[in-house]
Amino acid sequence: MGIMRRRIGQLVRQLLRVRERITKSGVLFTLALVLVAAAAVVSANNLLFLILATMMSTMLVAGFISRLCLAGLELDLLIPEHVTAGRAVPARLYVRNVKFWMPSFSIRVVGLEDRNPLTSAVYFPVIPGRATLEEIVQVQFSGRGAYRQNSFAFTTRFPFGFLEKTEHVTLQREVIVYPSIEPHPGFEDLLGGIAGDIESHYRGLGRDFYRIRPYEAFESARHVDWKASAHTGELQVREFAREQECAIEIFLDRNVPEQLDAWFERAVDCCAFLSWRLSEQSTGIRLRSQDFDLRWPEEADIYTILKYLALVERQPGTAPEPPADENSFHIVLSAAPSRFRELGWDSARLLGPDALPLGARSPAGPTEAGAH
Repeated sequence: MGIMRRRIGQLVRQLLRVRERITKSGVLFTLALVLVAAAAVVSANNLLFLILATMMSTMLVAGFISRLCLAGLELDLLIPEHVTAGRAVPARLYVRNVKFWMPSFSIRVVGLEDRNPLTSAVYFPVIPGRATLEEIVQVQFSGRGAYRQNSFAFTTRFPFGFLEKTEHVTLQREVIVYPSIEPHPGFEDLLGGIAGDIESHYRGLGRDFYRIRPYEAFESARHVDWKASAHTGELQVREFAREQECAIEIFLDRNVPEQLDAWFERAVDCCAFLSWRLSEQSTGIRLRSQDFDLRWPEEADIYTILKYLALVERQPGTAPEPPADENSFHIVLSAAPSRFRELGWDSARLLGPDALPLGARSPAGPTEAGAH
């Protein structure tokens, strides 16, 4: 009996939460009802009074049945563990009818907010009592961040379409959305240039002698073999076998003023893009910031880096830091690159607002504070 009372109470509360909006068909039906009522009063015709009573009862029954259709419905949305901003991914939408015997007819599930991940409405012709229906849907988040609440709505116009009944549902579930890893304009060219710089930077590093070869532009003079150069008449350099795989140190400067917030979001997208593509090439990554230092693959997987980038925020006033490993190839993303040249980042690829201009990008999503 206790369970029955709780379920009845739940249904009553849901009935009271239902909102309604009259449709065009409802407006026309109401207008016809008013005309029939006026004609019945003027003519005192019993047949018109009978038709008027039938129309009014039809309106009342339709409203009550549509409320019952929305009562007792529950929603759940299972989103994949790893989601990036701007990319549509399949998810599972579950709708359950907890009513014992009464089915729900003509139910639509829609998202209520601009940042709601549901890309289109989902329609269920009928949901039997005590049944759970599953539907594969496409979800897409507009920006990175932690989404803690998402609002949906059940709507129906059953049975006659005179009224559209709506019941709101809020899912209390956190979803971490990574920054976009798609190649924004200029990112592919940047990656190609960095790949060449990495090859030049690591060529010849090590202690085991490998070979003597001709000098190439922009190489360090400390590897020049002067005896071989004098013998051949051209500059020759000593090349050594690398003792370990190359590692890339990426530093994301969080000291960004508010007016450059849009650029900071693009810098975060760039960090995510570079980290993802370099990890696919099995290149070691060390991502650093004013409060973060993580190496892949030694300390964590690539998704740990993407999760940090999903939640990172500007922190004006923080000081820059020197490089952690002088032998690594360095990439610095900063709104003020000149501050890093004084700390030993002279050979780093410095990416500021000029080298990394704004372009097409996904907007920022909610931050750690919660979803909108």
